[in-house]
Amino acid sequence: MSLFKTKSIADLMAQAANGEKGLNRTLNRGNLIMLGIGAIIGAGIFSITGTAAADHAGPAIVLAFVLSGLACVFAGLCYAEMAAMIPIAGSAYTFAYATIGEFFAWIIGWDLILEYLFSASAVAASWSGYAQNILREIGFVLPYQLTTSPFLYDEKSGWSLTGAWMNFPAMLVLALLTIILVRGIKESAQFNNVLVIIKVLVIVAFIFMGISYINTDNWVPFIPENTGTWGEYGVSGIFKASALIFFAYIGFDSVSTAAQEAKNPQKDMAAGILGSLAICTVLYILFSLVLTGVTHYSTFSLDNPLARQAPVAYAVDQMGDSMVFLKYLIKLGAMAGLTSATLLMLLGQPRIFYSMSADGLLPPIFASVHPKFKTPAFSTILTGVIAIIVAGILPKDVLESLVSIGTLFAFIIVCAGVMYLRYKKPNESRPFKVPYVYVVGTLGIITCLVQMLSLPGSIWLRLLIWLIIGMVIYFVYSKKHSKLNSNV
Repeated sequence: MSLFKTKSIADLMAQAANGEKGLNRTLNRGNLIMLGIGAIIGAGIFSITGTAAADHAGPAIVLAFVLSGLACVFAGLCYAEMAAMIPIAGSAYTFAYATIGEFFAWIIGWDLILEYLFSASAVAASWSGYAQNILREIGFVLPYQLTTSPFLYDEKSGWSLTGAWMNFPAMLVLALLTIILVRGIKESAQFNNVLVIIKVLVIVAFIFMGISYINTDNWVPFIPENTGTWGEYGVSGIFKASALIFFAYIGFDSVSTAAQEAKNPQKDMAAGILGSLAICTVLYILFSLVLTGVTHYSTFSLDNPLARQAPVAYAVDQMGDSMVFLKYLIKLGAMAGLTSATLLMLLGQPRIFYSMSADGLLPPIFASVHPKFKTPAFSTILTGVIAIIVAGILPKDVLESLVSIGTLFAFIIVCAGVMYLRYKKPNESRPFKVPYVYVVGTLGIITCLVQMLSLPGSIWLRLLIWLIIGMVIYFVYSKKHSKLNSNV
């Protein structure tokens, strides 16, 4: 057996076309772009923006979005080439299997669980915050014990108890979305399209209506002076903020997980990935400029929990009574955005399980497809159950940091893989080719690695522990059952 044996692209394509268990190809280019926008625009723009500005970058949060967006452009180009060459469910896991071997494919597949499963929980926690805000507006306050994680983590003081029991609203929305996903990918895409349209319209409305309320004094100094601590303002604060808000950019990766359900993946994957990424980057930059222009970044500090929990709604409050109607639209738009982002994260993870199981690295039940709905029902339900538990008990900021470092790690693997495959198999058919691949791939690795290094050591430790658990599972089960190494 070889840990670094690769699966040929021909075998991957044959596997995609094999038999009656294949997933339905129902998604067109528009669906893929909408899926990407739905996953990208979520907790990042409605929640993390205020936190990252207050704690790390100030008005220079705009530059943090540019830096993260630039890293995503490099990685997105690499994803587009890979997804067009290998239009198979599985995302970076499948790409790694075709380029650098089974062991690394397993590691990246295990790492992607951090990206999809935990991000679904984190976004659901943000959804809970806005839901509670709306309920408070109409005079209905949920008990504290049912709306907050029982655990709290601070980088300086460590873990502590909050006295709460669970975040029930986050658990509820995850349960409902899991049911929708089990019903079918086409129905899920249609539901997502409606949510995407709503939230994009609301975001555009906030940008255009908020421009006239901008106070340019709030942008001075644009890059606040560093406090003497790495990551607290200054240039280091921009880097740390960019690593934190990278969580807001993971959506385009989820487009590639739907490759096997795209009608014309060779032509549409690149458009879906790069199109959704370009649209969302522009919206993020404009949105963060308006947010920090209308309200001083310090307003979103820990001392003002209401503003920190729902920064967009708070910013609209500062526009005056004439904009009260917009406040409710913004909150509903945030709910739509967070709902669709959660939906897309729950969509991605079962398809990673599906691919890993089809290769023998996970038990066969993970690749089972519902006879009526043609969806990976078992994996979807399992993903939903785990996400529900995680969202109910773990704090959102811990989940967001884990998602960010896991995503950055996955992007580095894809950037390296596309360069390696271009060198190793230069004559393979490439419906989409990365221009100046070695420059783009190298820049993708560097920008992602710099952001990873900006995250605290505790996050690296959790990533290491997670990867060690994954390696134990691989050597105990996956290596023995691998179809590639057993020539099944």
